[in-house]
Amino acid sequence: MFSSLTGSLCVWGRGVGGYLFAGVLFHLALPLVRSIFMTCRLSENQTMSDFSSPEFPHARKAAAHREGGASGSAAAGREKLIDGKAFASALTKETAEQVRAFHAEHGVTPGLAVVLVGNDPASEVYVRNKALQTHRAGMRSFMHMLPETTSEAELLTLVDRLNRDPEIHGILVQLPLPAGVDARRVTNAIAPEKDVDGLGEVNAGRLALGLPGLVPCTPLGCMMLLKSAVGELRGLNAVVVGASNLVGKPMALLLLNEGCTVSVAHIDTVDPQALARTADILVVATGHRALVTKDWVKPGATVIDVGITRIPTDSGKTKLVGDVAFDEVAPIAGRITPVPGGVGPMTIACLLRNTLTAANMSVTPHEAD
Repeated sequence: MFSSLTGSLCVWGRGVGGYLFAGVLFHLALPLVRSIFMTCRLSENQTMSDFSSPEFPHARKAAAHREGGASGSAAAGREKLIDGKAFASALTKETAEQVRAFHAEHGVTPGLAVVLVGNDPASEVYVRNKALQTHRAGMRSFMHMLPETTSEAELLTLVDRLNRDPEIHGILVQLPLPAGVDARRVTNAIAPEKDVDGLGEVNAGRLALGLPGLVPCTPLGCMMLLKSAVGELRGLNAVVVGASNLVGKPMALLLLNEGCTVSVAHIDTVDPQALARTADILVVATGHRALVTKDWVKPGATVIDVGITRIPTDSGKTKLVGDVAFDEVAPIAGRITPVPGGVGPMTIACLLRNTLTAANMSVTPHEAD
């Protein structure tokens, strides 16, 4: 572009003073030409722009984060832990206040139905804890504890009844389900407006398209923690380790919708460790204990550990650990979630928030997007 303009100016300049005039005119026109060129480049292919340029504030934010200088980094140096327990407590309190306001305005108490099939002790404790937290938030809890022998047809019949019950605003079927029961079919049988786990195909599709809907609870909780710890996410490199439908895929979509440059490491990724080291934000959800060590983490990165595994200790007791080797990663991370006390408490808090959202949807007329 510049060479063709120089040639044109030189030809024109031969009749009015030669190359000297052309050179002066070119010198005066150059800033304008550069401006036009940069504007065209940005509008035609924004993703290819020079993001180190000072014209791009989000690029400066991303660059600062990569150098360990993002906003809040000084505080992160003093307090690296992202306290999910405290955040979840505050979120649940806020939800409870909104439940009271919702009831005062509409005369309706949000109701959450939780279905458990089988007799797994850990799942029973988890489901009962959900019921307790639901009551504490001022909502109604409907528990359905079904035997291991429950057939798929019987479970689908229950889901259909809950779909038609006006007192039920949210339905959650605890996974995994017994052998012989198609979890996908059961999940998709839940009415999308009551799918508070956000796992049905309708809500998954809306998330993929960037449309409003009910988002899976664990990824939603991770996103809340990230926004609280990091602030603006646009322009940052994010790597999600793990590609499950429950966490990995929706997490990647949430990050993409926030303007991050997102990569997903999965079982077929050739060098997941090298990919992870490019991340400003590293979310790990694999179910493999202590998979991510310090060699996976770029200094200053924000690390979200979704994994949770119970292991025995030398004392004969047990403890919970995550997918990240916390003791060796924490010193080099900018911010990091602990296990326990990180992502775990956020899942139930976001389930309650989704139930309130579903209740609002039931009383608020809305048009299709």
